[in-house]
Amino acid sequence: MTLSKVNSSAATLTKNRTEGSVVPASGMCVTCVDGCVGMCEIGKSAYRGHEVIYPQPFGVITTAAEKAYPVDYSHFNIMGTAVGAHGIAEDSDRAIFPAVDLEVALGHDRKIRFRYPWLIPGIGSTNIAKNNWEGIAIGSALAGTGLTIGENVVGMDPETVLRNGKVVDTVDLKNRVRLYKDHVRDGLGAVVVQSNVEDTRLGAHEYAIEKLGVEIVEMKWGQGAKDIGGEVKIRDLKKAQLLYDRGYIVLPNPHDPNVIHAFEKGAFKEFERHSRVGMVTEEGFATRVEELRRAGAKYVFLKTGAYRPADLARAVKFASKYRLDLLTVDGAGGGTGMSPWRMMNEWGVPPVELHALLYNYAKDLADRGEYLPAIAVAGGFTFEDQIFKGLAMGAPYVKLVGMARSPIAAAMVGKTIGRGIDEGQLPVYVERFGSTKDEIFVTASELRKELGNEAFEKIPTGALGLYTYYERLAQGLRQLMAGSRKFACSYIAREDLCALTREAAAISGINWVMDVDREEAERILHA
Repeated sequence: MTLSKVNSSAATLTKNRTEGSVVPASGMCVTCVDGCVGMCEIGKSAYRGHEVIYPQPFGVITTAAEKAYPVDYSHFNIMGTAVGAHGIAEDSDRAIFPAVDLEVALGHDRKIRFRYPWLIPGIGSTNIAKNNWEGIAIGSALAGTGLTIGENVVGMDPETVLRNGKVVDTVDLKNRVRLYKDHVRDGLGAVVVQSNVEDTRLGAHEYAIEKLGVEIVEMKWGQGAKDIGGEVKIRDLKKAQLLYDRGYIVLPNPHDPNVIHAFEKGAFKEFERHSRVGMVTEEGFATRVEELRRAGAKYVFLKTGAYRPADLARAVKFASKYRLDLLTVDGAGGGTGMSPWRMMNEWGVPPVELHALLYNYAKDLADRGEYLPAIAVAGGFTFEDQIFKGLAMGAPYVKLVGMARSPIAAAMVGKTIGRGIDEGQLPVYVERFGSTKDEIFVTASELRKELGNEAFEKIPTGALGLYTYYERLAQGLRQLMAGSRKFACSYIAREDLCALTREAAAISGINWVMDVDREEAERILHA
């Protein structure tokens, strides 16, 4: 069974000439003919070379792997029950799904409170993030969930002011933080600022803490999409030179006269900006955590990706030993920016396997009485059933699920609908609900009542899109939890899942469906 799709993809704008007859292993047409103009990935690489490594068109897409992993979260089902209730009275008039409490608290003093058990675990300097930030930030804040400002935002901002190699003022980061903070309600939710190698060198965290009042900072060891530093495409020569001068890897060298000439003649249209890979050591990690706390950080998080199991063990142990407040673990396959396409498909530990290892490592430390921070899992989560499964797989240690692509999608759709309203050109499948945002967005009347007319009118439709998507997830999750008789997130347990295959059971430690309740069922039958 072939798990990967090779040599043609919507992500790289490529396809096979003989789409119905393709060699599974290579992805090549069964008959590769002399005279073909090169529609497949091999063919396109023959004239565009390294450009075809990355998903396209840059700046207006998010991407995720097409690889079909042997085990994924669809290989588990949620277990309901007809008896009892956890977290509420065993009363049919009280144990109703709207009564399910989704709020979670985390941090060393449990003062970080989210209305819902999820967060956006890091979207940074890519165009797709910047162009939709207004909707993402405001929608997240109104919903009371977490939002992480990802890597390279400071370094990518042409208006960032540096003094002696350190940032002293910004426009983009300042705006991103403000948009979130200005719309927080009831003290729920939190904005997090992430940092990679270049950000650390520029002093981005210290600036965010001192100048912007940011309380939560996150160190980053990578993500589920790639094992190298972040990359984006730059279409402006001056900006490419600026980023090169700030210490980024920019290819080709934008100061080389021959490169400048080729760019101006149109031989290529984009520069690549790359970040460096980190070099993790325990000594360096401990030093940086202490520096951040001395700088005034009230909470320190760590985000890590789909690295090999030994690196996951390091992440869990370091987060425990240095008493971090949240550890986020991102499984292979996703990407919100410009991750190399083949890397996204073929690199890293898939989500179920990674999260199963994470549970084992966390339990090992907890059983020995060692401190554990709250844990978040990420890797392709989009809907309420997957959120439930992610929380249950890692229970009781996993408190949050991280999502990025789906919230961006919701914000983009909301923004697009808003543009259609303004232009009077709504597609028929939207127009059937109405022609105003109050008619189209099902949460609009509730928000208008809560915020007041003046404040509501200032809310962009991108934020309404995200807020409304989150409202759907919340109601769906409450229904699933009520069916499992779990009326608060803290009651969700691994026993609320069953594995549908023996392979899924062996990997996860979750009972195979035919073994669930075996002993209890025998007791009931033999009573």
